[in-house]
Amino acid sequence: MKILMFGRGVIATVNGWALEQAGHDVEFYVRPGRAATYGETVDLDLLDTRRRVWGKPVVERWPVRYREELEPGHDFDLIVLSVQHYRLAEAAAFLAPRIGAATVLVLSNIWTEPLAAIGDLPPDQVAWGFPQSGGGFGENGVLRAAILPSVVLGTFGTPPTERERTVRRLFREAGFRILEQPDLRGWLWIHFAADAGLHSQGLRLGSLADLAGARRELREALLAGRELLPLLEARGVDLRRHRGSVLPMRAPTWLTASVLAWLTAHVAPARLSLETHSDPEAEEPRAVCRDALAEARRLGIAVPRLEAAEPSFARQGPSRAPTS
Repeated sequence: MKILMFGRGVIATVNGWALEQAGHDVEFYVRPGRAATYGETVDLDLLDTRRRVWGKPVVERWPVRYREELEPGHDFDLIVLSVQHYRLAEAAAFLAPRIGAATVLVLSNIWTEPLAAIGDLPPDQVAWGFPQSGGGFGENGVLRAAILPSVVLGTFGTPPTERERTVRRLFREAGFRILEQPDLRGWLWIHFAADAGLHSQGLRLGSLADLAGARRELREALLAGRELLPLLEARGVDLRRHRGSVLPMRAPTWLTASVLAWLTAHVAPARLSLETHSDPEAEEPRAVCRDALAEARRLGIAVPRLEAAEPSFARQGPSRAPTS
């Protein structure tokens, strides 16, 4: 399959590498001038847990191919779109007249109505999911990341289309387990709320990396996420359909926080998921918290912990280069 990763962010790079390893033809779309800036290779420091519980280390210099133009007549079968939630509309607007016959797989955090978020992209050419893998680029340009064994794919209450089934086969054949979510809208919003809880406390400390092993702050993050559950219900999410997803926020937080603290201190994939988010000026954590708080205020839902953390995320971070 011929696959275009939109941008060269963490998720695009990690999944692009995994898909190329499975035998697919992978390229990256980047903004004009970026290819020369990025260079011809990406330095990878990965922990691949798809087949080993404790992970297989992968340290290599991966040659990649870029393109800085995308014409409607291209021959890509799949375009993987993974951007920050506040950049999704812009990216979708760019792709809409250039999609051709490709399927677009959206792997992004979403806080608005999903179909509204993709604008003029034809819904029958869009598949939906969320990556479980993650990491970050260090100051030396090396991508440190954990490839987790599963990927979330889902729909909005309908059976998967043929395009969506093809995406599932693609990831399954690349060694990933598929976590199917028939109410992906609700799952994505729960995930966003959980992120807001974590980021609200991470920003108070400095960054998400500072939460690793921090039991007290992790407990506050869980409680901040719990306070957002009534907001999700007010937005129409049936939490009964997502008992497993909300369990960490509803369970006794002294226990859950202790488990998370131990995992993030001693288990490499869990530790990496926090350690690599060490930039105290990153904009995405602030945007997640601001948008969750704004929605809570709009609907009149009390979220005292998010309110208390507002000084740490109220301002915007410095202007960041676009992910592509």
